[in-house]
Amino acid sequence: MASGRKTSFKLPPTVITDTSTSQRTRRERALEEQKRRRAERFDLTRQLDGFADLNIAESDEEDNESQKDPNSPHGTKVVHGGLASFTSLLGQQTSTTDASASVPPGSPESPQQQQPKKKKGKKRRVRDRKDQDKPNEWADKCMYAELLEMNEDDPFAMSADGSGSDGLPDDLETAWIAVAPVPVGKRCLAITRDSSGYNGVEPNTTLRSRLLGKPLLPWFPSTLPPNTVLDCILDENWRDTGVLHILDVLKWKGQDIADCETPFRFWWRDTRIRELSPISPPSQAGPSTQESYRFPYPTTLLPIPYHTDTSLQNLLSQIIPVARAARPLLLQIPFSLPGSSDTMQIETSPSSSHLPTGTRIPNLTLLPMAFEMLSDGLLLYVSEATYESGTSPLSSWIPLKNYDAAQAYNQHGIAEAMAPDEDTPMNKFERLVRLRMERELSSTSRETQDPSSSSTYTNMDTEMSN
Repeated sequence: MASGRKTSFKLPPTVITDTSTSQRTRRERALEEQKRRRAERFDLTRQLDGFADLNIAESDEEDNESQKDPNSPHGTKVVHGGLASFTSLLGQQTSTTDASASVPPGSPESPQQQQPKKKKGKKRRVRDRKDQDKPNEWADKCMYAELLEMNEDDPFAMSADGSGSDGLPDDLETAWIAVAPVPVGKRCLAITRDSSGYNGVEPNTTLRSRLLGKPLLPWFPSTLPPNTVLDCILDENWRDTGVLHILDVLKWKGQDIADCETPFRFWWRDTRIRELSPISPPSQAGPSTQESYRFPYPTTLLPIPYHTDTSLQNLLSQIIPVARAARPLLLQIPFSLPGSSDTMQIETSPSSSHLPTGTRIPNLTLLPMAFEMLSDGLLLYVSEATYESGTSPLSSWIPLKNYDAAQAYNQHGIAEAMAPDEDTPMNKFERLVRLRMERELSSTSRETQDPSSSSTYTNMDTEMSN
């Protein structure tokens, strides 16, 4: 039986227990908390507390008077003597370090003598096996979206906090960004390290699981820069396509991007990935056919499309249809021709290949193949929100199907839909959006008719007053 976390890689790791507050209230609190933390970080970098007790140096006459009176109650003064006054402190630290280093290794006070010896044997091996199951520094670093709370019982009623009971955000058209189609696959983190070789040749990238942070694949070469962390979705058929979908960016070349707002992160993601040079698929030893070739690691980095126009009309005409349909892609797949030499010239047009014309791959040539990336749903992000680890109401998830938490995976590792098609979250979301649009159109039509009648009543009141 599958747990609630395994039913879909977009579902949050924990269940929302605070049901007394609406999702809108939790969202507002989370956004205010992010703003508060950001202000505290800015104040910390400016080091305002360190300058709180500093005073501007007095004039020469005041300095002479304070020197005569040693008990003069003056605050800390700005030092004008350079770094010479701090050499005494540096000497004390150096002497302390030298004293600790001057202890002979064989003496009883030696640090090497004080360290306990590591125990070896069966207990050590048992402890190592237990440590493998513990989460590491990359565990639960992904930002999990809450399921969008929707209600079709009485969409015209108002809840206690003043929001509509349909569950859709009031500022859906102005303060949100949609990500669709979200592909079916395995949620993970792509992490790069410093390498001595060239990008695309030296193994510098690995994929970490979202739960325990364990490596999903061995280190493999990519053109991503070092010290980069990406929120990714490993395509369900990556062995056949070599595709790694890029959802979000946390760090790029050592620079923290997670503290930036959502539109900037997605723009940065698309711009930087577009600048990367393509990487050729690895060669395969022995005879190979188009059906038998299996990618040992992902070679194509594919950003997931996002939409800044979340108006009701665009949601109904563009975003929701895109989230329902599969994403068509034309990929270059390695293929071995009969009787080919060890190294052959690839003659493909630049428009149809992700590799430059004239690329040489031993025993392989690249042929275009059409694929369809199945969609799993729609993601909504608050525009002003930053990326944060764990479950967050600042991101809402609208799956294409209903998933049963008590049902195990099928042969492809995807949970099956249990509810009828008309009860799926995507259909419910579309109906609520359509209903809200009809309500706005009706209110707009009433406003266009009311001014004439209201002006008539106003003229009558004016005549009576005269």
